[in-house]
Amino acid sequence: VFAGEALKNYHIGYDLLVAIVHKLTNIPVVTLYFQVLAPLIALFIGFLSYKFVYIWRGSKREAFWATFFVYFGTGWGWLITLIRDGSIGGESLFWSQQSISTLINPPYALSILLMLAGLNLLVSGIRSKSRTKLVFVVVLFGILIQIKVYAGLLILGGLLLAGLWQIVRDRETLLFKIFIPTLILSIVLFFPVNTNSVSIIEIKPFWFLESMMGANDRLAWHKFAEAMLSYKAQSVISKGTVAYLVAFLIFVVGNLGTRIVKEPFVFKKLKNYKKLDFVDIILFSIILAGIILPMIFIQKGTPWNTIQFMYYALMFSGILAGVGLGNYIDKKIKKDSSFKDTIANHKKTGFLVLIIVVLTLPGTYGTMKHYLPSRPPAKLSNEELEALAFLEGQPLGVVLTQPFNKDAAIAAISNPPRSLRLYESTAYVSAFSKKPVFLEDEVNLNITGYNWRERRRQVEAFFANPSGDFLSENNIKYVYITREKGRLVDEFFASLEKVYENEEVIIVSVEKP
Repeated sequence: VFAGEALKNYHIGYDLLVAIVHKLTNIPVVTLYFQVLAPLIALFIGFLSYKFVYIWRGSKREAFWATFFVYFGTGWGWLITLIRDGSIGGESLFWSQQSISTLINPPYALSILLMLAGLNLLVSGIRSKSRTKLVFVVVLFGILIQIKVYAGLLILGGLLLAGLWQIVRDRETLLFKIFIPTLILSIVLFFPVNTNSVSIIEIKPFWFLESMMGANDRLAWHKFAEAMLSYKAQSVISKGTVAYLVAFLIFVVGNLGTRIVKEPFVFKKLKNYKKLDFVDIILFSIILAGIILPMIFIQKGTPWNTIQFMYYALMFSGILAGVGLGNYIDKKIKKDSSFKDTIANHKKTGFLVLIIVVLTLPGTYGTMKHYLPSRPPAKLSNEELEALAFLEGQPLGVVLTQPFNKDAAIAAISNPPRSLRLYESTAYVSAFSKKPVFLEDEVNLNITGYNWRERRRQVEAFFANPSGDFLSENNIKYVYITREKGRLVDEFFASLEKVYENEEVIIVSVEKP
């Protein structure tokens, strides 16, 4: 999507997995991506969540409720939108996406799968003293960095703290011995593609709190946001500290939603901290780091990208919420001494569970409606598919496409489904033609730190005043023109070879001098 440049600052693990499966099975990549791997990952996340909690805790009830929160856990955004305008929505009102949106980020979904698989093997491997299982733990946790860098950093931090805890408390070095090769493998896999990744991270404390309070598409408590920024600008430390602490609590509680039922369980664990096991340390550290790191760091160009740390905090908070709820129910049942007390307590417990379920599902339902509209928001027409299939069959060469037109995209919102080229800047020409494209998918180019804006200016200048020099200097072999712009360049390309044309697309082949 940025022809001529080396790949950098990008985790390639999920793409490699799709490519390998495609080569082995000949199943089309699009089918694998959307219809095969996604539901398989979803099923195995649930299975491994249940299995992990059951192996760790030995309770089917805790495992069941952990799986419930993994699938359905959501924040309080739906409640805010219901109060404000009578609708159920607001999934990311407090910035973080929730459980139902896991699959819209396939690398994140796969990273969750590998984390759960690794934790299963870690618990069973340590208990059974199986070296084979622990070697697989190193491999699974070590490759996480190339699946999702946020997951790799969090699991490395969790292993390090758990290893140090084990050394201090038990004079045992097993976890530290697992951490060291995991760290080495992570470094070996990470740095060849991510040597400059640190440069795209910026220290900007509390950006998420300020934008959550002030942005119209978030909580939008404007007076509170103005007060925060005013205290900050004027260095009013006492009031500013209180304001930012309140905003932080809103951020955490708003995102946790009903997963906040984990807190009594966590409090009891921390109260008896000397009895914490290595799983407690790993999960607590992932949750804490997942909350704190976005409070400090943002990403240059795409500041909101570091909120993905919070995704993992919510995921594992869901597991602890299920453990806490299941543990509470188990204790209530075991504590009952008479039939009368059992019936009464079961009613109280059942009512509590019902309240939690009722307060959890609306947020998931509201987001599901967004993903399943009466009409899809975007489409790739048969005409474009035919043109891209033709381009796929041509000799390899760089393709020039028209730059994404944001104004035209906004104008097309009211008439879904929009053409994919009018939805967002994506990699669809590259993906379906299997050709390198000179400039495409500006969203991910921005996230990965490329200087794409300069190239876009060059492309815009070319389409405003086309010249052969630009095409030859940049080794352009094909120009992919959609009919919205076709009138502007027909005259220039009249002397060149038009290799394909239909109602929507013109493809021109550029002969090299």
